[in-house]
Amino acid sequence: METIYIEKIRDLKKNLEEIETKLKVKLIFNGRLVTIDGDSLDEYEASIVLDAIGFGFSTKRALTLKDPELIFRKLNIKAFTRRKNLREVRARVIGEKGRTKRTIEEISNSNIILNENQNQVGIIGSAESIETATQALTNLIRGTKQANIYRFLEKMNAAKKMDYSTVSIKNRKNKKE
Repeated sequence: METIYIEKIRDLKKNLEEIETKLKVKLIFNGRLVTIDGDSLDEYEASIVLDAIGFGFSTKRALTLKDPELIFRKLNIKAFTRRKNLREVRARVIGEKGRTKRTIEEISNSNIILNENQNQVGIIGSAESIETATQALTNLIRGTKQANIYRFLEKMNAAKKMDYSTVSIKNRKNKKE
């Protein structure tokens, strides 16, 4: 049995039945403390999913973490900047009308949420996409211009497309032979 503190418990209670069935665990509430009861591996998966829900991801998005290919990572903004005004740093990450955040999400193929209370950024994605998004976000938090971040992401995206095209060309050649 594992106990986790969850700040945003409303979404969890609203989707309790779906969460319990998909994660194969029983959730017991004591205020904002949630006790997970089940098999040890299921408890571990549930703790990761509940951590993502508590961070602010939707239940649907957090349940995708059940896929072994996906990872949840938190970045503490204070660890990458010396600025006192973290509101400005968060604004840089979000960008004008959410453009920067949305661009990083689309190119890195990940989901990003900023947690205002804890000054953290949460990322859900595959290992490769998390690394790309983490690199872009840490550089952005440190003060790199958005244009340079976009350029970096485009290079990463072009390299990824190049890898896929060479793999598909090799597969086509093997099928013809």
